[in-house]
Amino acid sequence: ASLENIILSLPIMPMVAGNWKMNGVKANLSEIKKLADLMVKNGESVCDVLICPPFTLVSDMAMTVEGKSILVGAQDCHENISGAHTGDISAAMLKDAGATHIIVGHSERRTDHAESNTIVLEKAKAVLAEGMVAIICVGETKDEREAGKTLDVVLGQLSGSVPQDAMPFTAIIAYEPVWAIGTGLTPTVKDVAEVHAAIRQSLVAHFADIGNGFRILYGGSVKASNAAELMAVDHVNGALVGGASLKAEDFDGIINAYR
Repeated sequence: ASLENIILSLPIMPMVAGNWKMNGVKANLSEIKKLADLMVKNGESVCDVLICPPFTLVSDMAMTVEGKSILVGAQDCHENISGAHTGDISAAMLKDAGATHIIVGHSERRTDHAESNTIVLEKAKAVLAEGMVAIICVGETKDEREAGKTLDVVLGQLSGSVPQDAMPFTAIIAYEPVWAIGTGLTPTVKDVAEVHAAIRQSLVAHFADIGNGFRILYGGSVKASNAAELMAVDHVNGALVGGASLKAEDFDGIINAYR
């Protein structure tokens, strides 16, 4: 069987990923132990569970979750493998610390650090080159949505940020409307469905049949109370969660959508 056929024959395993952003010190690792216990207590879920702590905690967290069904990722990386880049960190270093996934192109990086699609693409390529999984973020601002440019912006970021050789097992797309991140505002189910369908269509146009195998996560004010409804939308294959991933109970409540 060809690789394409194998990919298409496998069901898409959803993912619930937590992005701790610039939060967390060693004391917060107790939440991860608590999360692992809750996941056992509340029963099997049919999703991958990933936490992306700050760089300082990647190694400790990887050791904390050893033997448990929680993956550890990072929130960003430099596009080069090494060199004179003071204060930066490479995908190779993060892999060495125990990370398996790296988020690239998060809207906070695109905004705070003026990261263009080209930079995000180079970072995604660096992640793939290390045999890791890139979580590539796309999303529109409030102004862009109000101007009716949502799909132009999102699909432009998608085509500019995803490597040509990406495969469903090496890259995950995360759609996060910038205006819904940390604001408590959530797009309607109809809005989410429209954007995720357009992303899927674009992936199929670009990657042919295997475009159907990529996971597309939704992010932006996901919480236990709205997770089940959002996760049930067509082409939503999981969640990228911010604030609600910092507390074990809150995060397990979102995983609950897949129990």
